[in-house]
Amino acid sequence: MTVSAFLDTNVLVYAAIGSGRDEHKRRRALELVESVDFGTSAQVLQEFYVTVVRKARVPLPPGAALEWVEQLEAFPCLSIDSSFVKVAAETAERYHLSYWDGAIVAAAELLGAKTLYTEDLNDGQRYGAIHVCNPFLKPTP
Repeated sequence: MTVSAFLDTNVLVYAAIGSGRDEHKRRRALELVESVDFGTSAQVLQEFYVTVVRKARVPLPPGAALEWVEQLEAFPCLSIDSSFVKVAAETAERYHLSYWDGAIVAAAELLGAKTLYTEDLNDGQRYGAIHVCNPFLKPTP
């Protein structure tokens, strides 16, 4: 299973609940979900569910959050097992990242993604073959 891009939790959260001042992020996130050959990971789906149900300013009902998760099942999703935890930890150490960010980079790499869409890492940063892109930055003229 190979994908061109990996979508981090924040992209999916904005797609599901971005509104008000985050409306431009919601539109951009939905554009990515609808047009990019992407994959994700079990970690991202877990974080997505908790964020939209428990941490959002206007939370989704659990059933609506699960509907999103079910729709995302159509895309490649990297599972978490003990061997992946070791790869994620090694990735975090190699790039001096938190374990959680290391797990995102490792999952993107294992899925064959070239681009990692996130606002949690530095835009333009490279981690091996992975290029980080913050899709919410305004393009510079």
